[in-house]
Amino acid sequence: MAQRPPPHPDLQFRVQAREGEARAATFETPHGTVRTPTFMPVATKASLKGVTNAQLEALAPDVMLANTYHLHLRPGEDLIRDQGGLHGFTGWQGPWITDSGGYQVFSLAGRTEVREDGVTVRSHLDGTPVQLGPTRAIEIQEALGADLIMAFDHCLALPASRDMLQAAVDRTTRWTRACVEARTRDDQALFGILQGGTDAELRQRSADGLVPLDLPGYAVGGLAVGESSEQMRAALDVTTPLLPDAKPRYLMGVGLPLDLLDAIHSGIDMFDCVLPTRNGRRGWLWTRDGTVRIAAREHARSDAPLDPECTCEVCTTHSRAFLRHLFKTGEHTAVTLGSIHNLTFLFDVVRTARARIFEGTFAAWRTSFRERYQRGEATWQAAHDADPHAAQRSQAARRADDPPPP
Repeated sequence: MAQRPPPHPDLQFRVQAREGEARAATFETPHGTVRTPTFMPVATKASLKGVTNAQLEALAPDVMLANTYHLHLRPGEDLIRDQGGLHGFTGWQGPWITDSGGYQVFSLAGRTEVREDGVTVRSHLDGTPVQLGPTRAIEIQEALGADLIMAFDHCLALPASRDMLQAAVDRTTRWTRACVEARTRDDQALFGILQGGTDAELRQRSADGLVPLDLPGYAVGGLAVGESSEQMRAALDVTTPLLPDAKPRYLMGVGLPLDLLDAIHSGIDMFDCVLPTRNGRRGWLWTRDGTVRIAAREHARSDAPLDPECTCEVCTTHSRAFLRHLFKTGEHTAVTLGSIHNLTFLFDVVRTARARIFEGTFAAWRTSFRERYQRGEATWQAAHDADPHAAQRSQAARRADDPPPP
């Protein structure tokens, strides 16, 4: 008789306040309480680019995310396991979540062969074939030792044909069942991932296959992969009600400020994205009045703070002129300051959203935030369009200042 997989841990998910579909909640992990809505910074290789652990402590994220595929390649899950898992290896003692490696089916699609039992990815480092699948993904994540782990899924770029999307939905359901059976630890909460693109019927099909598995949490995957913001919002409006109300809901790979507020409005609890640190490294810095492209000439002599309402060290210490100088001269400090500011800004957004849900003023605050943010974006766009040389300067600035994405 086959041995049954160990029980899932009880996350003790508790909704504490609601306003419409938006909700504020908490749940428990072996390494601490998570308060939602929450944004989870992406430490791809177990480290936030340009940010030290002391700076991370000041930012105080509730959860950190690491990438299974990248850590499998370097330094290897066995080394991390032998040093106490992610907590011991990195020294960060708060809750960790690991993806399954399934995202690489999308991001490295040109280097990936999909089979029924998993995928073969040609390593982006040296072309070596890497075998990933539901069983292997669980093995790696158990060695990494995160508190929350993800089922292996098949994520497609959009647009995609309906036949391809349905095949990915059904494959993801089969793989998730295999992930459940592959588990050997009872202290890691496994989340399932709904697929289906922007097709409402396929989202229902995905939920019908995954929700009966009664997993500790569920994620919405397959968005922010080529569709418009309007299509994403419509897909969320359809998908979120399909997820259990008594369990955390996680929207994967979404990190723009307005997109987060839309998702919170629809009932999403958790988010992750590389954009805060990636945009920070590029000098695209978020403020309540839209994105500041700090390399622009208009900031060269400005003694104003980046965002006068932000309490991070970047905004309370440095002028726009100084920040522009750092980015234009390629100072390493620019990477750190840009990342710290954007992360602080996004944490402020989700933490304020949580507080407003408790107050019953989230909807009004969200509308006010959106209007102010969009006014700033429209002002920048109008000035950009009015300058016949703006596009050339912007392109030159990207070549000079922006490191290529990892």
